Amino acid sequence: MTAVIPATPSSDRSTSGAFLVIGVVLAALTEAIASTVLALGRGDIIGDVYATPDEFAWLDIGYTAFKLVGFLAAPWLLSRFNPRGLITATTLVMGAACGVAALTARLDLLIALRVMQGFAGGTLLAAGQAMIFLAYPRSNQPLLQALFAMGSVVAPATIAPALQGWLLDSQSWTWIFFSIVPVALASAGLLLIEDSPIDAEPERRPFDWVGLILISSAIFCLTYVLSQGSRWDWFEEPRILWLAVIGIAALLLFLGQQVLAKGSGLLDYTVFASEDFCFAFIVSFVAGAALFGSAYLIPSFAVSVLAFTPTDAGLLLLPSGGLFIGALLVAAFLMQVRRIPPFATVPLGILLIMVAMWMLSGSTSESGTDTMMAAILLRGLGLGFLFLSITLIAFSKLSSASLASGIGLFNTGRQLGGLIGVAALQTLIDHNVAGNFAVLGASVTNGGTAVIQRLATTTAMLTAKGMDAAVATRAAAGLLGKVVSGQSTVIAFDTAFNAIALLFVVAAPFLIAIKVGLARMARARNASSALAPTADEESS
Repeated sequence: MTAVIPATPSSDRSTSGAFLVIGVVLAALTEAIASTVLALGRGDIIGDVYATPDEFAWLDIGYTAFKLVGFLAAPWLLSRFNPRGLITATTLVMGAACGVAALTARLDLLIALRVMQGFAGGTLLAAGQAMIFLAYPRSNQPLLQALFAMGSVVAPATIAPALQGWLLDSQSWTWIFFSIVPVALASAGLLLIEDSPIDAEPERRPFDWVGLILISSAIFCLTYVLSQGSRWDWFEEPRILWLAVIGIAALLLFLGQQVLAKGSGLLDYTVFASEDFCFAFIVSFVAGAALFGSAYLIPSFAVSVLAFTPTDAGLLLLPSGGLFIGALLVAAFLMQVRRIPPFATVPLGILLIMVAMWMLSGSTSESGTDTMMAAILLRGLGLGFLFLSITLIAFSKLSSASLASGIGLFNTGRQLGGLIGVAALQTLIDHNVAGNFAVLGASVTNGGTAVIQRLATTTAMLTAKGMDAAVATRAAAGLLGKVVSGQSTVIAFDTAFNAIALLFVVAAPFLIAIKVGLARMARARNASSALAPTADEESS
């Protein structure tokens, strides 16, 4: 159970309420920066800590796995501790862990710090969103959740990469962690000076240690499999196979244990009695795959194919943040002021994302910021209309008692969808690069007229610059091989962009069918409950 936070009829409520909301948004911003630090800083960090790729992978695995654990543990923590105190504590833990991470190059210590950051980040996101729902009327939630999304969704998708790219080029990766410390302190300060009485005593309940151990084991194994499977060609590597089996077995045991717990387990599964939550929970998988998948593809394409610097790659996504925020605010206005139902903007968001990914699928090695910007802006607009809608659909009808569990499950679904989406895109790109290179390479034969002309032109150019003729001939062949490899990579990325667009084409009919089915089940349940005799009728 989660404590219900009473409203405060005070003349300073608007000021203190602003402190509360800004503090929660800044807390979410600390997680946004910490969660994306490896996206552009991977190469710099791996060189400074002298780690192999396998060793370095634990920084990412530890953070992601314990972030998911934090999502699922947050409902219990909220039943034991005051929400404001919990968010303040986890934000300070995040700031302290990032501050220490900036001062060390020891891999083992960095892994431990990333685990702390992940658990603190997952907990503060779930607790912060729950507190906003509990502290304010449901009629004000569209605008408030739009503000929260700016820190939890917009920042990691657009703002954080730009900040990190600039810091990597102008300073070093340690400054990314240092930048989190003042944000965490500012967030904690605003939450501490918030004077509204949100210290209601929560209803305590026992902790499900068995459930936590089972789900943590499942999350750890499946996170490793999804993040590292592509590198090891999936089940061709026995380690991946065994971890997948152990993870699935632990997940099944957890689900069975939760059923046997009969309401006293780690999670509150009564949230699935709401048809709106069920629908939004399923959509969160698809939306997570689109958000995290596109956030992975666009900077990767810019860096690996277009040879952008980290700053340029980060700035590529930054303008879309403005439209992302604009779409959130427009959607919030339509829902809060015009009373438009949240479902109304879901098709528009899906359509805009599909069009954006289709436009990006036409990118070439000659593309640049100007040619890609229209598609990137459309992506931001679509994500804004989609994410606020599914958030309000998921939580608007949940009771205060089950709200925290619903938020934890919803965020877990979105994160898992993102993991699955990125893993699928990585595998698709790896296989397509190899396949495209084989196909294109087979067309580049020594006897071909175009090949002979290309090699002769390149050799003449290199010879004119002073290179020996024999060396120039070999260099020309090497350059031609790089061109073929680069074109193979471009085609692979274009295929991946198309895959995200096709994901919605395939998923949309299923989502519509699920929504119709859930609505029919709800009507049938309501009809049967209306026809069932009451206790007074039975006694008479």
